[in-house]
Amino acid sequence: MKHLVNRVFVTAMVLGLCIPAWGQDIPFVPSPMIVVDRMLELAEVKTDDIIYDLGSGDGRILIQAAKKYGARGVGIDMNPKLVADATRKAAEENVSHLVQFRAADGLTVDISDATVVTLYMFKWFNNQMRPKLQQLQPGSRVVAHDFDIDEWVPNKVENVDPKSDSSGELTHARTLYLWKVGTPAQIP
Repeated sequence: MKHLVNRVFVTAMVLGLCIPAWGQDIPFVPSPMIVVDRMLELAEVKTDDIIYDLGSGDGRILIQAAKKYGARGVGIDMNPKLVADATRKAAEENVSHLVQFRAADGLTVDISDATVVTLYMFKWFNNQMRPKLQQLQPGSRVVAHDFDIDEWVPNKVENVDPKSDSSGELTHARTLYLWKVGTPAQIP
């Protein structure tokens, strides 16, 4: 049943539909770990990075970045329960000194100190983030899962194929988009 629910939400996201879930306009659909790892690799995350994950859900992107690279991060999610769950998981993984999670609206939060921004949000959200993303320091990286940003040409597009996932968690191909702030490809 869980896979059916996830499939419905992912299908709705791909079609650009907004299905209210649990009183919110954006459902929580976790990125498979193979996608999380590839997003972090694509962003070339390093120890001195500050990652903002907008729509951080259960915190898996930031927790993995802290465990694997020693990077610091801030997770933003509007769902207080997911924020509490992510905070608990970070403590269980001994990375709470590197990551923090906040219940806030990603469209209004200050991300100016980010060197990496990760997104698995609807396209309308990504498009509304453009002005904030353009103000990041040159060289900052933005990685989006499945939804691009209108009028921005990505520096790189990569597909993650389910055949490459030995865990079986990835049920269909995913597309990742990378933009590097201040590079010609990023701004129309």
